[in-house]
Amino acid sequence: MTNPQSVFKMNPSARPIPGQRILLRLAAALCGFGLFTACCTAHSPAPLDRWHDGERTLRTSSPAVRAGETLLSEGDYHNFRLTGEALTQPGAEAALRFHTDGESGYDVLFRNGAIDGTRKSGSLASVRNLYRSLAEDGEWFRFEIAVRGNNIVVRIDSTEVVCYTEPGQPYRTEAHARQRLGHGAFALRGLQGEVAFRGLEVERLGDGARNEADTLPPADELTDGVIRLQQRDFPVIDYHVHLKGGLTKEQAHAKSMNYGINYGVAPNAGEGGVGRMLADDGEVYAYFDEVRAMPFLRGVQGEGRRWTATFSQEALGVFDYLFTDAMTIIDHKGRNARIYRPEEVHYDGVTREQYMDRLVSQTELILTNEPADIYANPTYLPEDMQPDYDRYWTDERVDRVLDVLQRYDIALEINARYRIPSFDIIRRARERGIRFTFGTNNVDADFGRLEYCLEAVERCGLTADDMWFPSMSVRRERPVVLYNRFD
Repeated sequence: MTNPQSVFKMNPSARPIPGQRILLRLAAALCGFGLFTACCTAHSPAPLDRWHDGERTLRTSSPAVRAGETLLSEGDYHNFRLTGEALTQPGAEAALRFHTDGESGYDVLFRNGAIDGTRKSGSLASVRNLYRSLAEDGEWFRFEIAVRGNNIVVRIDSTEVVCYTEPGQPYRTEAHARQRLGHGAFALRGLQGEVAFRGLEVERLGDGARNEADTLPPADELTDGVIRLQQRDFPVIDYHVHLKGGLTKEQAHAKSMNYGINYGVAPNAGEGGVGRMLADDGEVYAYFDEVRAMPFLRGVQGEGRRWTATFSQEALGVFDYLFTDAMTIIDHKGRNARIYRPEEVHYDGVTREQYMDRLVSQTELILTNEPADIYANPTYLPEDMQPDYDRYWTDERVDRVLDVLQRYDIALEINARYRIPSFDIIRRARERGIRFTFGTNNVDADFGRLEYCLEAVERCGLTADDMWFPSMSVRRERPVVLYNRFD
């Protein structure tokens, strides 16, 4: 790590880019005051209350920053624990940078509000971006940032939202080349509106400080696709994770932080599925209370074809999003057929082409009449038809499904487990302006890192503007239509 004072001995011909000038000026001013100090051993928490804005020194542990303002702290820190409270207003955003010499370091973001694609409070910017906040605008909330060795932990209130271990060879784009651990000061940067802080305290930790709870190996960022999207601020969210097959919410939390993938955890609401099933409104509310404080997006999957008659829109409306699929259909003889189970797929009296026509018409009915946000496991076929996927999914059949998605603003899931839909269908959907989500639909605790989804981003030219977020949901505006008859 460059000495925090030597970085300002610049070549006279070198010109910092505009976004760096304020921090460089502030840090240079602090050097002039002789305020940088050497790293030292652990101490009791002390107020973080000496700041400089480039012109004057401020003595406060309750600073506030507005858009375009920057405050740089006194001191030089290596291992530390910083605590305090923050207050945001709607649309406001600030960053707290640490280990900075004017250019270097990591930013922790402070922004709350709806799940709309903006990065939320606790995000370790462009390394572990988060898209759901555990805090609310207009209410003070506690936070903690701790650095111990190569490990960074961020907590919002009492919940750990980031646990990132910087590997020996981290992947960084040119724009983030100096996003590395080392030592340095703190900086508060106003990005939008005004964000206030109070009670800021910092505890110096010894050089040997380690996070004993950090037991998962860091990702190999030289080969990891997730960090590449994070560095581009492309949202990495798996909306389709189930707590089943031994996967607990605690395990999901740890995997999510280690992989750098935001998880949307969803139970099945209805009948016929596998794993946690919700049977009525009471169970829906009870489950929601279980996961309310967890750092997941909160979804629910409509399972089977009776769910729209079983649950109230009000109960399902407490979740961030709702999705369903066409893996359960009413077949040509009126039978409930889970097409992912070969023993329930019966062609008696029809050809496979005719069965395919029934599957497409059922998909149209499901997406038209069931108010879901996301079409999950899209274009799934019975096992014996899968080898001829491209033959069965003709242009005409694809268009029929895409027509419905476009008409009702339903997002198309790119499913990592089944590697569907095809890249060709993804490209055609993108041309129509249909939005996308990523999803796994795991069966147990051992599942991947959205590999097919990441490949689709590159192969199909997807951008962050192509992705769907819960703030785009229109399901509450759509009436429930009971279109099937059951005995």
